[in-house]
Amino acid sequence: MNEQVYNTLSVYGPGIPGEIRIFLNHIYEFKKGIRNMVLYTINKKYEGFAVRRLEKQNICFLKQEVNAHKINLFFGKKECLDAVKFMLNRPLNLLTPEEDFILGAMLGYDICRQCERYCSRKSGQ
Repeated sequence: MNEQVYNTLSVYGPGIPGEIRIFLNHIYEFKKGIRNMVLYTINKKYEGFAVRRLEKQNICFLKQEVNAHKINLFFGKKECLDAVKFMLNRPLNLLTPEEDFILGAMLGYDICRQCERYCSRKSGQ
């Protein structure tokens, strides 16, 4: 997506890619207080749009490379992102079971499922 297209995107336009619609919905949920922090994996071709939108709305964020085509965007409350910074020194699939549990809880994932995931990962070590 080129610069001109980024500048003409509107929340109400019919031509907005689904990936951008989901991203915008995550921002909406964060701003309404539904979430304290969001993790969204997005195609790098939308990175410029996403970063500008977060900056324009004064939302704290962190980027993590996933591969040549995707990035993880963490955004939300500064306190949450400050804690996440300690875990972002490696890919998410290399987090310890404890770090994985903490991150899932911070993202608001179902705590019982996080407990099941934690136990599964611990017993599989």
